[in-house]
Amino acid sequence: MGSLGSEVDHGGREMFHGHADPVVHELNRLENLLREKERELGHAYSEIKGLKVTEALKDKAIAELSKELKKQDERLSILEKQLEQKNLDVKRICNERKEALSAQFAAEASLRRIHSAQRDEEVVPFDAIIGPLESDIKKYKHEIAVLQDDKKALERHLKLNEAAFVEAGDILRSALERALIVEDVQNQNIELKKQMEIYHEENMLLEKSNRQKVLEIEKLTHTVGELEESILASRDVANAVHFYQNQATRLNEEKKTLERELARAKVYVNRVATTTANEWKDDADKLMPVKRWLEERRLLQGEIQRLRDKIAIAERSAKVEAQLNVRNSA
Repeated sequence: MGSLGSEVDHGGREMFHGHADPVVHELNRLENLLREKERELGHAYSEIKGLKVTEALKDKAIAELSKELKKQDERLSILEKQLEQKNLDVKRICNERKEALSAQFAAEASLRRIHSAQRDEEVVPFDAIIGPLESDIKKYKHEIAVLQDDKKALERHLKLNEAAFVEAGDILRSALERALIVEDVQNQNIELKKQMEIYHEENMLLEKSNRQKVLEIEKLTHTVGELEESILASRDVANAVHFYQNQATRLNEEKKTLERELARAKVYVNRVATTTANEWKDDADKLMPVKRWLEERRLLQGEIQRLRDKIAIAERSAKVEAQLNVRNSA
C-alpha cells in the first residue's frame, strides 16, 4: 500500500508538472517575441539615426544653396541697376543722336540756302562758309559712330544679363527640387517615428503580459505545491489521480481543438496577408499603407489572442476544479 501511494504521488507530480509546461512554453514564446520586438525597435532607431544624418546633410546643402541664391540675387540686383543705367544712357545717346541729326539737317539746309544765295549774289566765298560746317558734320558723324559702338556694347551687355537671368532661374529650380527631396525625407522620418511609437507600445504591452504570466506561474506553482501536499495527505489518491488524469485528457483534447482553431486562424492571416500583398503588388508595385496594414494586423492579433485566452481559461478552470476536488476529498 505504501509503494502504491508513492507511485501515485510521483504520478501526480508528473501530471501537474506536465500540465504547467504549456505556461512555461507560453512565457518563453512571449520572451522571444519581446526580444524580436526589441530588435525591430533597434532597427527603427538605426534607420531614424541615418535619416537624421541625411536630413542634416540636406539642411547643410539647402543652407549653401540659399547662400548661393542670395549671392545670385545680389548679383542680379546689381545687373538690374547697371541695365537701368545703360537704358538711361541709351535714351540719352538716342536723344543726342536725334539732336545731332537735326543739327546735320539744319546745317545741310543752311548750306543749301547759302549755296543758292551764293549763286544769286557772289558776295561771300563758298569755301569760307562750308569749311566750318564740314568740320561740324565730321564731328557729328564721329559722335554718331561712337554712339553706335556704345549701342553695340550695350546690346552685348544685355545678352550677358539675359544669360545671367537664365542661370539664376536654373539655380532656383535646382534649389526647389532639392527642397522637395528634403520634404520627402522629412515625411519618411515622421512615418518611421510613428512606427517606432507603435513598436514601443507593443513592447510595453508584451512586457505587461510577461509580468502577468510570471505572476500566474508563481500562483500556479504555489497551487501545485498545495495540491501535491493535499494529494500526499489524501486517502483516496488513486481515485483522485484517475479523475485528474481524465480531466487532463479532456483539457488536452480541448487544447488541441483550440490549437487547431489557432492554426486555422494563422493560415487565414497568412492567406489574407498574401492576397492583400498581391493586390497591392499588381497595382503598379505600390506598398500597402501603414495605417491599413496596422489595422488588419491588430484585428488578426486580437482574434489570435482571444483563442489563446480561451486556452488559458480552460487550463486555469481545470486546475481550480482539481484543487477543489482534492480539498473535498481531503
